[in-house]
This record gives sequence, structure tokens and C-alpha cells, in this order.
Amino acid sequence: MLTGLAVTGCSRTVIVEPAKDAANPKCADILLTLPDEISGQKARTTSSQGTKAWGDPNVAVLRCGVTPPGPTTDQCVSVSGVDWISKPSEDDETTWKFTSYGRTPAVEVLVNRKAESGNDVLAAISPTLSKFPPKNECVGAEDIAG
Repeated sequence: MLTGLAVTGCSRTVIVEPAKDAANPKCADILLTLPDEISGQKARTTSSQGTKAWGDPNVAVLRCGVTPPGPTTDQCVSVSGVDWISKPSEDDETTWKFTSYGRTPAVEVLVNRKAESGNDVLAAISPTLSKFPPKNECVGAEDIAG
């Protein structure tokens, strides 16, 4: 969860609460291969392991190592072969929350809906996650009917 900003020297650090499994070695692999820029917005320094943020003000904030979501009726979108559970943030009406589905560790991305399209952010991040094979995939009613 994004909790605010702290000023350190000339740059502002994004304060991000780490996920429960942020120390997972796969999170380090994921963070090392994430883009340095999304839609022209440069990556910023964050306060916690397993996190990354882009833009000033923030366009997107990522936390690796969140609890993988179980089966849900929430909307699922697939971007570059990566499934994401999509829903509005419970904390802020201007933020949309995407959580990777079927991959461990799970990744959560908070997108500022006023600043950037969730599709653009996921299109930039999904190629990194696609390097880790899914254990599950989203299915719809049409997939299980029969």
C-alpha cells in the first residue's frame, strides 16, 4: 500500500509498505528486469524491498510478494499472457489495483487512474512476469460450462 512520500536529499523516496513475501528471491529477479520507464515516467526510489514506483506524482506503484489471490469473481484481464485480477482500490477511489493471478510470487500494481491507463502500465510490466510460468489461469463461466 502506498502510504506517502519522504524527502531525502534532492530526491523524493516513495514510501511503500513491503509485501509479506517481498524477500522471495524471485521478487529480486522480477524487480531487476522491470522497465526503468513506463509511458515516459521514470522509475523512482522506494522505501522497501520488493517494490518499485514510476512517475512524480506516482503513476504506478508495484509490490512483489503479495499473497496470491485465490479463485474470485472479480474481473480478470490478460495482458501479454499474464492474468491480472482487476478492481478499484479499497483505500483510494482514484487508484485501480491489479494483482497477478496464477504466478508465485504474486505482484500487486496500484495505478493512478487520473495519471495513466492501467492497460499501458500492465503492458509495460507483463513481459517481465511472463518469464515465470503460471500455475493457474483465469477462467470465465464460458470456460467451465458444459
